[in-house]
Amino acid sequence: EFKVFRGVIDGGGVVRGLNVPGGAEMSRKKVDSLTTFVQQYGAKGLVSMQLRGEGELDSLTADDIKSPVAKFFTVEQVASLARLAGAKRGDMLLMVADKEAAANKALDPLRRELASRLELADPDVLAFVFVTDYPLLDWSETEERWTAAHHPFTSPNLEDLALMESDPAAVRSHAYDCVCNGWELFSGSIRIHQREVQEAVFQRLGISPEEAERRFGHMLEAFEFGAPPHAGIGAGIDRLLAVLLRESDIREVIAFPKTKSASDPMTGAPTAISDEQLAELHIAVTVADDDATEGDA
Repeated sequence: EFKVFRGVIDGGGVVRGLNVPGGAEMSRKKVDSLTTFVQQYGAKGLVSMQLRGEGELDSLTADDIKSPVAKFFTVEQVASLARLAGAKRGDMLLMVADKEAAANKALDPLRRELASRLELADPDVLAFVFVTDYPLLDWSETEERWTAAHHPFTSPNLEDLALMESDPAAVRSHAYDCVCNGWELFSGSIRIHQREVQEAVFQRLGISPEEAERRFGHMLEAFEFGAPPHAGIGAGIDRLLAVLLRESDIREVIAFPKTKSASDPMTGAPTAISDEQLAELHIAVTVADDDATEGDA
């Protein structure tokens, strides 16, 4: 038994993977580069299984399995994994074990990177998909509470309102995306227009009635006067141009792009703010005295 997989599953996580056609011939160096690649997207590691040889999976032997974790799996288990992934001999399985969201986040760019490296995707094809029924809520591990997956004004699917307290993860939203070749080109949602629905969402997000009234009272009151159902969608023009021009980075189609650290090469921003500007905005900047802080502690 592979304890890494077992530990993740017992902890509520998942093991997700994909098949790399012809991947059995990939060198160790190239496989290691894929591990480095997924780590930049939060993956703790990447498990590979290369299925060498030809013929049916039933003829697979232990010698045909090239993997750093091969000793933890029987031949039958590897063959079963291959069948689940639609793999055959000559292919390679790549797997990530983590929380579901983290595993998906790592495997998505890995899949697109492999499609590019192995030239599996036709660059002349624009593959569109319209995604609906996104989860309304996400669980924040750091804050230990439910947060809005899109924004707190996105309408839940009214069929799922009864699940808001009992099974928040199962509540679907009326949010939608138009995606092309892995790029989110348009994104939007149907907004909440009923006070009782908005208050139910606020409550699930941990916003008290008093805080909701203080921050959003004007909107909640407006809902009582018959606000019509309304929706919106926003276009990512820069992303659309990047797809059409076959660019891998939207900065290549933006007139004045920022760097990866969000600085502006043209203006030099961000830069220091004068005391006069701070005073005008009623902002005070204080520097903690480390010695005093340690003494107080």
